[in-house]
Amino acid sequence: MWHDYFSAATTDEVIQLLAEKGESARIVAGATDLILELERGVRRGIETLIDITRIPDLDRITMDEAEVIHLGPLVTHNHCAASKLIRERAYPLARACWEVGAPQIRNRGTVAGNLITASPANDTITPLMALGAWVTLASARGERKVMLNDFYTGVRRTVMGADEMLVDIAFPALIKSSNDSLTQRGTFIKLALRRAQAISLVNVAIVLSLSGETVKSASIALGAVSPTIILVPKVDKYLAEKELTDKVISEAAKLAMQASSPIDDLRGSAAYRREMVRICTARGLKALRDGQEQAGYPSDPVMLWGKPTNGANKPIESLRHTEGSPIHTTINGKEYTFNSGHEKTLLRLLREEAGLTGTKEGCAEGECGACTVYLDDKAVMACLVPAPRAHNAKITTVEGLAVGGQIHPVQQAFITDDAVQCGYCTPGFIMSGAKLLEERPNPTRNEIEQAITGNLCRCTGYYKIVQAIEDASKVRKAEVKHG
Repeated sequence: MWHDYFSAATTDEVIQLLAEKGESARIVAGATDLILELERGVRRGIETLIDITRIPDLDRITMDEAEVIHLGPLVTHNHCAASKLIRERAYPLARACWEVGAPQIRNRGTVAGNLITASPANDTITPLMALGAWVTLASARGERKVMLNDFYTGVRRTVMGADEMLVDIAFPALIKSSNDSLTQRGTFIKLALRRAQAISLVNVAIVLSLSGETVKSASIALGAVSPTIILVPKVDKYLAEKELTDKVISEAAKLAMQASSPIDDLRGSAAYRREMVRICTARGLKALRDGQEQAGYPSDPVMLWGKPTNGANKPIESLRHTEGSPIHTTINGKEYTFNSGHEKTLLRLLREEAGLTGTKEGCAEGECGACTVYLDDKAVMACLVPAPRAHNAKITTVEGLAVGGQIHPVQQAFITDDAVQCGYCTPGFIMSGAKLLEERPNPTRNEIEQAITGNLCRCTGYYKIVQAIEDASKVRKAEVKHG
């Protein structure tokens, strides 16, 4: 799929490579979109991938003295969903990030990548647009700042040059309170065909500046209803200096609907989408009025990244991988060296080069979770990870869960509870369940359901699977209690 794969050590190196390679190069962070585009032939002429995932400090979320929040280019959706700062001062973004894909996708997919992919249905663009965000682009020519509203030129098109790297996403933090009692609150509403792992049919982000119960100003953005995410200034103007009565909310929702121009496709008609814009806008405004905008958002979202992490990346020296270049990695505690397979995904490297066939290929596009493995302790979809990312990394597959000849409690519970039918999806479910128990030994039923949103089973109703993970947690609890 590619010829050269560079693991960069600094942003300066990335910028130099982009200047040299031009249109034939692409930056790899999560690669959850890019891998699929390359495999489907959507992206042609890409010969070089530049992996930035080992560059230190690019995965930080900070707030400066002016109360502007900054996201580095390696901040993932799960980083935002778990961030106290984002939840308190940029809740629409936290909610949107939590709605993206499933834990395995959110552990790899970055907010920067979501913005650059530029699909009008991408979830994080909408709240960032409503929050008034801008991006900083760097190249050998210098840096420039672009308001997010000016970043997009059409479906999957941006003003970004082939030699530019997105190095920062910034936006003002929502005002908690001020001397004149002005506060800001916001929310994000997504409508999709499934509860998880689904593209938006419609999404709406709302940010309100309030003085008491009066709206002083508003910023509303709509996704999946136009060639690009759009702001709706007519609605913002209408809401100014009004209280959120049912009548005001109804009229604002109608104005939002009128501003949308969706298309018909297999997932929904234009007429349906327009009506859903009205309904979602009304729901968001009512939730903000009633103080219920965070209803349904977990107080402690499941991450599937195991034990607490500080998010720091491990720096490595610059490396170039081409055909024949060795990939040195550790899989299930054993060191491996691969001299072939650098152009494959991690899934196929594991199955075809390492001979570890417990990791299954179900969909090969990050939808089913059968290929779930741990990459540097975090659960990911192996089908969406470039194989060279395994270099100097630690990988755990389902074969590595057994310790001292004793299978993992989740594996045993799947046997005891008859949680297996055809068994094809089982390794992925077991990996998600085992990582959940590492993260929180006594999960609630809701947390178990969160953990397996990225795993599809086409045989069962999931009841036995959930039961098996519940029972495994009880076994682990008993083992800890009795030493």
